[in-house]
Amino acid sequence: MTENSRVQEWVVRTERGSLPLIKLGTWIALRLGRPMARLFLYPVCLYFLASSPATVWSSRQYLARALGRRPRLGDVFGHYLTFASCLLDRVFLLNEQSDQFDIHIHGEEVVRDIERRGNGCMLFGAHFGSFEVTRAVGRCRSNLPISLLMYEENARKVRAALAAINPKLETEVIGLRRLDSLITVADRLSRGHFVGLLADRNVDGKDLVCYPFLGAPAAFPQGPFRVAMLLQRPVVMMIGLYRGGRTYEVFFETLAEPMESHLEDSKDWIDSTMRRYVSRLEHYCRAAPFNWFNFYDFWA
Repeated sequence: MTENSRVQEWVVRTERGSLPLIKLGTWIALRLGRPMARLFLYPVCLYFLASSPATVWSSRQYLARALGRRPRLGDVFGHYLTFASCLLDRVFLLNEQSDQFDIHIHGEEVVRDIERRGNGCMLFGAHFGSFEVTRAVGRCRSNLPISLLMYEENARKVRAALAAINPKLETEVIGLRRLDSLITVADRLSRGHFVGLLADRNVDGKDLVCYPFLGAPAAFPQGPFRVAMLLQRPVVMMIGLYRGGRTYEVFFETLAEPMESHLEDSKDWIDSTMRRYVSRLEHYCRAAPFNWFNFYDFWA
């Protein structure tokens, strides 16, 4: 399988949700409350476990690498349940109900230092755990504005989903590869915003570089790192781990300071930043393996 077709697999895979279902699920969750709504996760996960052989296979392949052993069916169910739990909690976090959760923050001083400087930064995450809990921390602790930069097709879907859950947050999503994308990002950074993006995959399978990841070469996109290099802002990794129950752990750690050398050194800066990102993502995958949500063959 080529890199292009490998990455495109998650793009072309049929969506199994819709805005009416999102609205219905949001309505049910907010009215029943989190404890009752969580009961619905178990039959939903069992349904997907029985009806999605491709994602079950991908989950097994990933978990074997992260766990260091052959995964059991219960491990795959736990992988699905962690994903479903983060999706459900998104409803409450986006509706400013973060007080329902026990959130522990590590590396807050990294964010505070950048906030004091007032120049904003790039927050690099992954399809891992909960990005929403990270944004909730920003809103609750200091009303720190955090926007999400993503590919335009996905941005349209996310804006629509946010409008269904909490319309006030729709404007926090910036579409990537629009003519004005970088201008919009630069403007928000100049106003001290933090701009987040998920740097572990892209939509077209282009501009990929292979790095060792969980025991085998895996392709990661250079695009997010090129954006950070051009905009000359610190790059901070953000991870929101779901620990079960009501507990999340949020980690912030510096990946790179702005490139202050000449442009011809940009290749080295991008490479070193990507290596640091991949290494730390591997660390978190081993520390909390059920939190990584790329349900396709990442190593093909």
